[in-house]
Amino acid sequence: MPTVEYLNYEVIDDHSWDMDDEALFEKAADAGLGSEDYGSLEVNQSEYILEAAEAQGYDWPFSCRAGACANCAAIVKEGEIDMDMQQILSNEEVDEKDVRLTCIGSPATDSIRIVYNAKHLDYLQNRVIWIFH
Repeated sequence: MPTVEYLNYEVIDDHSWDMDDEALFEKAADAGLGSEDYGSLEVNQSEYILEAAEAQGYDWPFSCRAGACANCAAIVKEGEIDMDMQQILSNEEVDEKDVRLTCIGSPATDSIRIVYNAKHLDYLQNRVIWIFH
């Protein structure tokens, strides 16, 4: 079963860490973060990552659940995530910036590292839908 190691973007921002730091996940592992901010999930091959996180009790951001907003965006730092049809991300964001939507994204490799809550990145801000649950 694929494993998704995750890190909350807000933690990177709070600690002034660099998103491109090769040791980003090692820093997170040593920072004493709570399980909502850093950890790993087992996700079935056909399961959406957002659903797996919710099933384990995490409250990750989302809005539409249909790939039409960027609320659930994550940056893939290692591994691959397959996405169903999405309508919001540009080819550059998917191919060069490794942005994936967790609401329609499933593991394509056995080991994946993502930075979730990436909706706070400047280039995704204009596509976030602010809905309060």
